[in-house]
Amino acid sequence: MANDARLIAFHRGDGVDHKGRYLSEIWALSPFWLDHTHDYIQWLFPIPEAGRFNAFAPLLTSEVQAAFERDLLLPQHQQRSLDVMLNFFGLAHESKAISAQPTLSIQPHIWLKANSHNHLRIMRIIRSLALCHQLELAQAFQQAVIEMGAKHGIVSETSVQFWQDAI
Repeated sequence: MANDARLIAFHRGDGVDHKGRYLSEIWALSPFWLDHTHDYIQWLFPIPEAGRFNAFAPLLTSEVQAAFERDLLLPQHQQRSLDVMLNFFGLAHESKAISAQPTLSIQPHIWLKANSHNHLRIMRIIRSLALCHQLELAQAFQQAVIEMGAKHGIVSETSVQFWQDAI
């Protein structure tokens, strides 16, 4: 199956990623798995550029972007993927706002630590949401991680700049 068709089928919930995982299976995985596995985020939040960690991930093309615009299930599923990642990050999505969960702290939520590998994931998520016609959600997530990172963590100026430049 071609790149575009594979990615669209995956986001519809009908297809699998390069390891045979369905979207719904990834949604059900533990926070430990989400943190220690590095080849799924490219599927949940595709961008046009190839990532360093998953050469098997399909890229976001103009055809896939158009599918996200015309097929309402695709952005709905991407929002569900965001909710899974927000929970992992200690954040919550309510209406159009993203806020901290009461348990947000640097110990269990390592994205708040300096030089966390999750900083690149956050940049990818912001960029993907924006490119997949979910600009308001991308901006809300961007604002939340910048504010919560400053308030609860040790996030470098470099990471914040990457997040700001993602849109």
